[in-house]
Amino acid sequence: MPPTYLTQEGYEKLQEELEYLRTTRRKEVAERLREALEDGDAGVDADAECDAARNEQSFVEGRIRELELILANAKLISDEDKNGFVQIGTKVTIKEDGMEPEAYTIVGAVEADPRNGLISNESPLGKALLTHKKGDLVTVNAPNGSFTVSVLKVE
Repeated sequence: MPPTYLTQEGYEKLQEELEYLRTTRRKEVAERLREALEDGDAGVDADAECDAARNEQSFVEGRIRELELILANAKLISDEDKNGFVQIGTKVTIKEDGMEPEAYTIVGAVEADPRNGLISNESPLGKALLTHKKGDLVTVNAPNGSFTVSVLKVE
């Protein structure tokens, strides 16, 4: 399996979520399931509650397995590796003609959150920006067509 690129902050966030699911959420769901099973003689509503509790338990266990896999294959992005070129972990400011400058941090797909300025290295923009430096013009091949941005700053 290919590595999952994560910032230190993203790694810690996923570890916290995993710990919460293992310690707190798992117990809550187990208690809900136990209560639903105890009320099992109450008819259709109890059956629906049992099904809902089992579905929730399945979701929680699936998410735990997913997080364990992500963290096991994690490759932390180091701040020391920055060399003036856009790479995973780099903050880059770009400008498209006629638009205001925009700043993004290139992260792995698991951490991507475009609304908060975190774009995946696998997204069209993230992929196009990789290995470029300040002053470069970059053509981005997006699903809605190509556009060009200039790299204003790489941090």
